[in-house]
Amino acid sequence: MVSLQFITHQTERYSYLESARMALEGGCKWIQLRMKDASPEEVEAVALQLKPLCKEHEAILILDDHVELAQKLEVDGVHLGKKDMPIDQARQILGEAFIIGGTANTFEDVVQHYRAGADYLGIGPFRFTTTKKNLSPVLGLEGYSSILSQMKKANIEIPVVAIGGITYEDIPAILHTGVNGIALSGTILGADNPVEETRRIIDSPQSTQSFSFFPKTE
Repeated sequence: MVSLQFITHQTERYSYLESARMALEGGCKWIQLRMKDASPEEVEAVALQLKPLCKEHEAILILDDHVELAQKLEVDGVHLGKKDMPIDQARQILGEAFIIGGTANTFEDVVQHYRAGADYLGIGPFRFTTTKKNLSPVLGLEGYSSILSQMKKANIEIPVVAIGGITYEDIPAILHTGVNGIALSGTILGADNPVEETRRIIDSPQSTQSFSFFPKTE
């Protein structure tokens, strides 16, 4: 079973909420509500609808960037990009009960986030993706292998989620590098049936690695 984080995205066919709902129906247990160009009020409106859906499906809900809003709405955590609030500052605000993830592109990023107290890292991009602006250098399989090897040598143990332009066909090779999970958006929403595509990815017997944050959120 593949550990999957679904990152919401708005398309011509689907709203942010609809995209998350389909991933949940397909069995995804981890949703990142990402609405980069939306106002805090718009994010809150969607989050308030999504929170009970995630609870119904026993799924984790984290917000991209909005630390104070995550605290206010009592969702499970946040994901912080390179230009968002620093992880150690977010930890001071949220405390230990919230999940905090950070975006990384280099081993130096990994070390910084690890020392700051991140719970997991979203490392990428694997390849070019149109769902994110100001993209960092593409890593590919060699990039993941190099970073994970350096982490091992430095005794840095923190869950790693691969992100950025990943397709179903890429998953076995990416998991072989040692990452713990996959983050997807466009691959699922671009499928003829996003619900079935989510189910196909999660049920794929390709992963020997897994992790769970559920003990932290209980």
